[in-house]
Amino acid sequence: MSLADFPSTYRAYRRTGGPVPRTIEQTTETLQRALGPHDVLLKIRAVSLNFRDVGILHGRYPAPYIETGIVASDAAAEVAAVGPAVDGFVVGDRVSVQFDSLNLTGEEFDEGHSGLGGDVDGVLREWAVLEDKFLVHLPKHLSWEEGSTIACAGVTAWTALHAPKSFRPGTSVLLQGTGGVSMFALLIALAAGITPIISSSSDAKLAAIQKLAPPGAILGYNYRTEPDQAAAVQRLTGGKGVAIVLNNTGVGSFLADLGSLRARAGVVSVVGFLDGAKADYHPSELLAGLLGKTASIEGIILGSKLQFEELNRFIEEKQVRLQPLVDRVFEFDESKAAFDYLYSGKHVGKIVIKVQ
Repeated sequence: MSLADFPSTYRAYRRTGGPVPRTIEQTTETLQRALGPHDVLLKIRAVSLNFRDVGILHGRYPAPYIETGIVASDAAAEVAAVGPAVDGFVVGDRVSVQFDSLNLTGEEFDEGHSGLGGDVDGVLREWAVLEDKFLVHLPKHLSWEEGSTIACAGVTAWTALHAPKSFRPGTSVLLQGTGGVSMFALLIALAAGITPIISSSSDAKLAAIQKLAPPGAILGYNYRTEPDQAAAVQRLTGGKGVAIVLNNTGVGSFLADLGSLRARAGVVSVVGFLDGAKADYHPSELLAGLLGKTASIEGIILGSKLQFEELNRFIEEKQVRLQPLVDRVFEFDESKAAFDYLYSGKHVGKIVIKVQ
């Protein structure tokens, strides 16, 4: 299919090369002139950012990436044109894109990982052409800005929560910090009827978050004034502990995470590494904690396209509004400022860039 009726060029943001810290620069890209059989032309409407996006620029992200690639991975887009063999998508559909093109079913165990905005060009651009197999339909009730937040933070939270099998009455989960994954997990937990406990260094952030639900539905503590995480969690749960800890910080808190878990079969889902790879405990202590609670520690790198679709169905069924997740919206020409704001750590939730 010819794309003669669409612009021949479009704007995008690419990483600058060279030593860290890098930055991003707006570029002019050429739009391909024809669609293959399964290609879909996307008009990008909104993009949300993740720590990974600034971590790459500052040398704090260990995975492979294209030095000068187009940045960002999470988008909400409108289908503008489709190739002749595209199945399941028509012009006007509202869609997002699977982050990991090598994890569509969850069964591709030998394929490794490949991530938008990293080792392949990302989505902070006005137009993109992708194959239909990488696309998912967005919940119809969401705005473009809300829809852009799901692909990484949402799918990571869904996977880390072991959803939906963890949705049992009386279940509680610990969410470290107020970043995108934690806030998304908070909204999922509230919609599923399980109790979220959120930690923060800011009483103001905790107070604002607790306004998102009736009194008592969200528990929280300030880790500056209560540095003993396990003690704080045990206090808030009446000594029962939590079923799942969403670990944003890395290996340094593993002992505290295990101490926060329930007596048996709890899970530490590692979704980040904000504190790096430093730990001040002996491996024997970690082993004792794992065996003592028959617990597990697992690394989470998002999830499959099937899990993405499962989450979207949950969001639509529960009519979950994701607007509380959006901290601030920037214009496309303000993308550099959006990246700087993310790296400052002043946000609560997601930072979104309005593209078109």
